[in-house]
Amino acid sequence: MRKYTTLLFSALFVSASLFAQETTKKEPQKGHIDQNKFRQLKDVLATPNDQRTASGAPGHAYTQQKVDYVMDLRLDETSNKLYGDESITYHNNSKDHLEYLWVQLDQNMRAPDSKSPLVESKGASGFQTPKKFVENNMSKPKAFGYNIEAVKKADGRDLSYTINRTMMRINLPKPLAPGNTFSFKIKWNYTINNVVTDGGRSGVEEFADGNKAFIIAQFFPRLCVYNNVEGWQNMQFWGRSEFALEFGDYDVKLTVPADHIVEATGELQNEKDVLTREQRKRWEKARKSYKNPVLIVTQEEAEVNEKKRSTKTKTWHFKAKNVRDYAFASSRKYIWDAMAVNINGKNVMAVSLYPKEGNPLWEEHSTRTVANTLEEYSKLTFDYPYPKAISVNANDGMGMEYPMICFNFGRPNPDGTYSDRLKKGMIGVIIHEVGHNFFPMIVNSDERQWTWMDEGLNSFVQILAEFDYDAKLFAQNPTKNITRYMSFDQKRLSPIMSQGDYVYNFGPNAYTKPAAGLYMLRQTIMGPELFDYAFRTYSKRWMFKHPTPADFFRTMEDASGMDLDWFWRGWFYTTDFTDIGIKEVKPLFLTDKPNERTKKLQEQYPTYFARLGKLVFLTTKKEEANSKEVEAHINGLPAAEKAKLKEMPKYMYQVEFEKPGGLMMPIIVELTYADGTKKRETFPAQIWRMNENKVYRVFSSSQEIKSIVVDPDFETADIDTSNNSWPKKTTNKFDKFKNKVKQ
Repeated sequence: MRKYTTLLFSALFVSASLFAQETTKKEPQKGHIDQNKFRQLKDVLATPNDQRTASGAPGHAYTQQKVDYVMDLRLDETSNKLYGDESITYHNNSKDHLEYLWVQLDQNMRAPDSKSPLVESKGASGFQTPKKFVENNMSKPKAFGYNIEAVKKADGRDLSYTINRTMMRINLPKPLAPGNTFSFKIKWNYTINNVVTDGGRSGVEEFADGNKAFIIAQFFPRLCVYNNVEGWQNMQFWGRSEFALEFGDYDVKLTVPADHIVEATGELQNEKDVLTREQRKRWEKARKSYKNPVLIVTQEEAEVNEKKRSTKTKTWHFKAKNVRDYAFASSRKYIWDAMAVNINGKNVMAVSLYPKEGNPLWEEHSTRTVANTLEEYSKLTFDYPYPKAISVNANDGMGMEYPMICFNFGRPNPDGTYSDRLKKGMIGVIIHEVGHNFFPMIVNSDERQWTWMDEGLNSFVQILAEFDYDAKLFAQNPTKNITRYMSFDQKRLSPIMSQGDYVYNFGPNAYTKPAAGLYMLRQTIMGPELFDYAFRTYSKRWMFKHPTPADFFRTMEDASGMDLDWFWRGWFYTTDFTDIGIKEVKPLFLTDKPNERTKKLQEQYPTYFARLGKLVFLTTKKEEANSKEVEAHINGLPAAEKAKLKEMPKYMYQVEFEKPGGLMMPIIVELTYADGTKKRETFPAQIWRMNENKVYRVFSSSQEIKSIVVDPDFETADIDTSNNSWPKKTTNKFDKFKNKVKQ
């Protein structure tokens, strides 16, 4: 009986759709594996274990290493050289015996024997300036890269090591047992690159008057990450994919020219030694100023300072706890301002350093932007735990982040004027780079492997912080903006889940597409309440830890109660695109006449239909319209039941939705009625679970529907809007991409 009923209902279901197509030719049947796009990700994600649970949280056996640094640094402004004496203590918190340690030597990426330039495909240029020809064909390699003077044990004896380009293996005298520590020293120096002429993420900028500004990062040998996911994360640094680092405590002394102003990761330990009485007084005032920045060094003072050259030095002493990296800035040109930010009762300092070339733009916006960023990111993640966040003005195009400090572009014209475009770019990059304190400086993902986990997540929160800072200046629709990229030739696209060194279109792949996807999840698929709780849960779970993509995906589902495997699979693991449209709209009418297919069913199952009694049917033929059976049923109801009914629909439409694109997405429908009023309905992405090519919905109304539009606000990143409207519109700016994408 159960089999009979199931077959009958299946037949009725087929009959009910006026647009169902009969198969006239039987194809040979073949077995297949589950390829439904709503299948679970269990075949893709790593198997949960006692270190990383199925919920996405760290397990009871989760461990991570700790590395502490004590550094004495000396900056030689004349020769652009940095000298370092570095003592490292490595804590083996894992359950493994380690035979060696791996250290990153990032500066070797630009060493004379570096392989990085050799991996670029470069043909002959058809034209170039004489200067460029000489640089490309006649210049000798510059003497960049580390000069490792000594590697020694804590007792001063030599320690065996092997350098493999941007990595150095420390050969331990004996395996380092679980729970033990190993201390050693590295003495090094290197020539600092000019960030304008030599490029790079940090270095020295030289001004026309001979002054210099040093923004220094990736400057010291740093331990690689060791964990249960990668083992040692010792992939070579080719210049693009960033850094995987361990947390630790830093004790750093920076010896620089006496007239330099310095800011760095960590808290200053010797204010009285390096700041004047007036500067200390202003700093104290800044600690209590929550609305406006306080100038610690004014522009007038900086202009006087940059006209002289001190032959003496000062040593600035900083300490930082539980940070994964270290950076600093030093120059006599710096203007310095700061203000306090209240993060749930805790004072955090927002700070900026900038030369006069950055004004008036930087004095007006930099520190205020830092403060806004800390507030907004803290709302969406966790309370900012560090004592300060610093924004340093650098040359055009610069934007780079480190714990508590970042380097950002934004220089007005020489007369101080600037465009809204420059203002928007500067504020945006400051928000982005300060935001990196949260991802990955605290939620410490593996940047070398998964760029999107820091850049994409950070770019998403950046969008919300920008809206808060200036909604008019930053008006945008991230999901609409990403459609052009997703319309590219498939040969030039890579899935988000790709290692960063080989992806095409690195920016959209690592930044804007992940950000647009998360924005879509929050605004359209999950809703802000569910999304924000889950996102905050992930952020708090993995503060000061090393999450993987699986930990993020699992936590977002675990904390929201939503199955999002279909979304992760499509948006992150493929280069599929969204294209949902309206294939056909047919008006429907009530009738007492069955169609031919229903007649056959009635003949085949007379007993079943006899039990149903009187039936009404739907037809596309207006001349067959007859609603008397329904009206008779309504008239026979008790008054109380009639009062609960809505008005009898005068118009009914069956809409067939098509999905030429490969991505599963909700169907957002806007109906416009004859009187101009509008109504929206959203059908979850799961509507495609049985048929990913076409689905049907019936819309009933008391008045005529004049138009139907799919995704009117570009919420789902639909790349082709030519099929989104009924009646069909004739123009669409994305049409030119459609054929290319679908090839």
